[in-house]
Amino acid sequence: MLFNLLFITFISIQVKAYKTSVNHTSSLKNDLSSKDINIEFPKIIVQNIETNIRLVLNNPEQIKYYNGKEINVLVNNNLKKLKVSNGAASFHYKFPSRGIITIKVDNYYFSQIINPIPLWLSILPPLIAIIMALLFKEVFTALFIGILVGTTTIYFYQGSSFFIAIFKGIFAIVDTYILESLSNKSHLSIIIFSMLIGAMVNLITSNGGMKGIVNFLSRFAKNAVTGQLITWLLGIVIFFDDYANTLVVGNTMRPVADKLKISREKLSYIVDSTAAPVAALALITTWIGVELSYIQDGITSIGIHESAYSVFINSLSTRFYPIFTLIFILILVLKKRDYGPMLTAERKARKSNKIVKPNLSNTLSNKINELEISDKIKDRWFNAAIPVLIVILGTFIGLLYTGWDTVTWNNENLTLSTKLSIIIGNSDSYKSLLWSSLLGVLVAVLLTVSQKILTLKQSIESLIYGFKTMLNAILILVLAWSLALITQKMHTADFMSNILISTNITPFLVPALTFILAGLISFSTGSSWGTMAILYPLILPVSWLISKNYGMNYNESITIFYNVVSSILAGSVFGDHCSPISDTTILSSLASSCNHIEHVRTQLPYALTVAAVSIIFGTIPAAYGVSPYILFPLGTIIMYLIIISFGKRVEEKVTV
Repeated sequence: MLFNLLFITFISIQVKAYKTSVNHTSSLKNDLSSKDINIEFPKIIVQNIETNIRLVLNNPEQIKYYNGKEINVLVNNNLKKLKVSNGAASFHYKFPSRGIITIKVDNYYFSQIINPIPLWLSILPPLIAIIMALLFKEVFTALFIGILVGTTTIYFYQGSSFFIAIFKGIFAIVDTYILESLSNKSHLSIIIFSMLIGAMVNLITSNGGMKGIVNFLSRFAKNAVTGQLITWLLGIVIFFDDYANTLVVGNTMRPVADKLKISREKLSYIVDSTAAPVAALALITTWIGVELSYIQDGITSIGIHESAYSVFINSLSTRFYPIFTLIFILILVLKKRDYGPMLTAERKARKSNKIVKPNLSNTLSNKINELEISDKIKDRWFNAAIPVLIVILGTFIGLLYTGWDTVTWNNENLTLSTKLSIIIGNSDSYKSLLWSSLLGVLVAVLLTVSQKILTLKQSIESLIYGFKTMLNAILILVLAWSLALITQKMHTADFMSNILISTNITPFLVPALTFILAGLISFSTGSSWGTMAILYPLILPVSWLISKNYGMNYNESITIFYNVVSSILAGSVFGDHCSPISDTTILSSLASSCNHIEHVRTQLPYALTVAAVSIIFGTIPAAYGVSPYILFPLGTIIMYLIIISFGKRVEEKVTV
């Protein structure tokens, strides 16, 4: 009996021990160890910029157990509660300088030395590219070296020696940044659109249509003044998209400008300086949807009771730079005056028996102007006008189609212009451009073949040659996009933005400083849209907070707010005009067949002049409450006096 009792007791103890062991094992199997977790850092870590660090579980049992649950993570002895989703959890961390980061989860312990890139180094890639482009007048090398500086910096701070970093950086240009730029759908759309436009222009040149346009427009363009006026007017008429504006107006007016001895530099300037300003002002453009979304994000974060569209409308009265740019061009043309490098270019064009063209070895697209048109081909203006009009109208119809919203259209509380603005703002501009340009090419082929001007084979060969003429510009665009990608990953915009935010300033100067900051970022990155994407969500809340801290009431604060909205867009356009790595600047010189660096060099003094007038006689006084009805006439008078004082008549007899 005693033996049986002892035996039963022994068995029960063993069972309890076994259960305890099993329970303990069950608990332990959910403890995370080094075999269960991988730590993923981003390839590029910049000082004082939030870095996203991911903890990825690789054990299926652990993933199943922890999904939807929180885990306690010690990061440099600071507790973070992270929720696991799809087998991963992440947190943000700022690295102020080189140092060790330690991460501890249960039985898992991770330690690594991190050497972040100093934020101020982010300005070097675009700065070096811009300086080299301006000094050596060779944009390919400038862009390549700018990208190489960025990639070398990245690999150096990842632990490679200087020479190894250069070696890796060279290959990263191709296998990382160019490939990533080309994988962007919008970038590919621009390339295809540019190729189609180049093909169409080449064909309507070969079939005599462009010559017919020249002869037709010559009836109205009797001299250089009227030729420039027609270019300016066309730039305003094609208001809905800056890319379409640039390529269509530049390619159409180039032969007219050549005949009237208008310099390629002046043509490029008018094309470039009407495209973005008009798109930035019109109520129905491909820009408005993007801008409204940024504004909406800003006012949502602030919590004010204003619609994005009402903010957009109210901000139009302080968009000084785009409006002054259009007025400035008109004064230059009507007064027949220029100054700076543009004066030299215009005088050379007037005095020369043939138009001054870029070096063909550097610019393949100039071949488009050297096509020998057979005397047997009769020039008919409609062979060029019809395809071009199809591109213009087709783009507009495409914008309506891709952005169509029946609810918006049937809303009786909205005006027609508001309905169109909302619809086009929500449209797919790239699809519209692709559809219209392809249709323009097909119609050009149909017109050419049906009239037996060229055979189908000759027409296709002409189109293919048109594709080839765009190679030069496309290469520049790809390099410019790659450099912009570098500046984005190295947070160049954050570096420049922090300078403004950290400065204790009066709210009355915030719009002017915002304009300058937007100009610098756009100049450095070559992207007005990229600048808006960065600054709208960043500066709008900051400007509102500065105004409130200053003690302003709602009406005073909202006036500053409207001005800041305008200044971001206006400054983005200004910087884009000045930047040699801007895609619209590149497209303008391409469409006008002008040497790219000469276009930038001759346009820069004019853009700086208008920017100075816009800030001093527009943005700053408007922030203090001066009416735009006073500021716009005042700014126009100031620009008129500057042109009269510093400008000289192009026709004056001088030795060039």
